[in-house]
Amino acid sequence: MSENIEYINYSCYFTVFREGEQFVPYNSLCMVISGEMELNDGVHRKIFRSGDVYLVRKNQLLKFLKKPGEESEFKSLSVRFDDKMLKQMSEDEGFVLHEKLKAPAFIEVSDVKHLKYFMESLLQYQDLLENKSPELALLKQKEALLLLFGHDQSFKNILYDISNPYKIDLEGFMIKNYHFNVKLDRFAYLTGRSLATFKRDFEKVFGTAPRKWLLEKRLQEAHYLLEKGKKASDIYLDLGFEDLSHFSFTFKKQYGLPPSRL
Repeated sequence: MSENIEYINYSCYFTVFREGEQFVPYNSLCMVISGEMELNDGVHRKIFRSGDVYLVRKNQLLKFLKKPGEESEFKSLSVRFDDKMLKQMSEDEGFVLHEKLKAPAFIEVSDVKHLKYFMESLLQYQDLLENKSPELALLKQKEALLLLFGHDQSFKNILYDISNPYKIDLEGFMIKNYHFNVKLDRFAYLTGRSLATFKRDFEKVFGTAPRKWLLEKRLQEAHYLLEKGKKASDIYLDLGFEDLSHFSFTFKKQYGLPPSRL
């Protein structure tokens, strides 16, 4: 079960749940109410538990795994910051972005007491916010930002940066991120290209089409891990496949054997 609010979201899951596409399109401040949230950006993996608060950055590739507790469902709360509001606030402040900060895909702020108190207080407004009170949601968004900036002014350089990604090295990016379950237009956007330019540049670099390369790269890694003793059910999601049956079918088509035979 998940109640989707435009800018403030209360989520509840009774079973283990993974997000579909692993692309983060917006900045958000989140708190785990019960259960566990595992985040993995391909470099860092961290588990957040009840009461933990963290900031997630937009335009990131990130894997989410939501797990219920032994005696409770998974519950979380998140405040989303859209670009329109961030742009308006930065202009009202006369803020000038002097440098882009390199920061991880997610930042823990559990030790910031006033942020924790703020997120807990939002639970008292759940009925109002679920009835879509846009004025209250906007006020709470701004309050969250002010509390974040009050803790660390450098967050402005992260959250007020609403520019599109710039053109980067395609080969290095794809080799690092091929295992994320992301559509081609997302890969194109994150490398600072239109989809047409991305496909053209990709074929120049890799000598093949993006979809074909992604599938072969993921299957090669799967073959390696299966030979090392890993189970298909443990690796298919981490390699960007959406379901086990599709992975097994594709693997057998490529190698002539089902994953279980390795």
